[in-house]
Amino acid sequence: MKKNPLVAPVLKWLGGKRQLLHDIERHIPEKYSTYYEPFLGGGAVLFALQPQRAVVNDMNEELINVYRVIRDNVDELIEDLKKHKNEADYYYAIRELDRDKGRYRQLDNIKKASRILYLNKTCYNGLFRVNQQGEFNAPFGRHKNPNIVNETTLRAVSHYLNRAKITFRCGDFVEAVKGIRKGSFVYFDPPYDPVSNSANFTGYDKSGFDREEQIRLKKLCDKLNGRGVKFLLSNSATDFILDLYKDYNITIIQAKRIINSKVDKRGRVSEVLVKNYD
Repeated sequence: MKKNPLVAPVLKWLGGKRQLLHDIERHIPEKYSTYYEPFLGGGAVLFALQPQRAVVNDMNEELINVYRVIRDNVDELIEDLKKHKNEADYYYAIRELDRDKGRYRQLDNIKKASRILYLNKTCYNGLFRVNQQGEFNAPFGRHKNPNIVNETTLRAVSHYLNRAKITFRCGDFVEAVKGIRKGSFVYFDPPYDPVSNSANFTGYDKSGFDREEQIRLKKLCDKLNGRGVKFLLSNSATDFILDLYKDYNITIIQAKRIINSKVDKRGRVSEVLVKNYD
């Protein structure tokens, strides 16, 4: 299946991999039957590879709904996106919708997807961020001309999701690879192990992802390895992660951190790519 260069992420996502695609693609196996991605996020790797068969997952229900709506209702989604305004009062009114659970449940899936795409394009730093109650809490970004209706990309992604065999799951990463067979390939991009006590990579979902979860993920990698399934994993190059995966093939790469409230904290940071094959 020929790749379409217009297929690209429709959301800016914390920990997105667009800037690291060159490094990651160098480590992707040449052949595999089904592609698995248990922490889908913005989908940069999925859209770069454009596999013909894939099982993708994220525990964020809002995110998975966006992808399903793009696949099934892209025309209606585009029309709804055209109604949004790049104004602070309007932004906060849309943002506050998830504070009223009864009212929010009345929104259909198209309007929910439209809301998330709009907030993502117009919020500060262009991120999906929620509080402990699961409510979107990023402030208005005051962008001059945000691309709220990115019709070309939306249609390209919709076309890809319809012509390929993509299964969407929404749940725990262990369940995301349930039924996987030898010959498949898994790319793991979990919330990163914090590089400092003040760092926080878990704001995309209310449940968080601590070191116990990192260890549980490592055990899943061990099981996949024992079954002959190839996996590639991204994470921060902390001593904890380096020790946790010391029995696997580790490559250190440099990523540019561009999202930080303090300008002097932005810059190059070491990350790891872990794999169980040469």
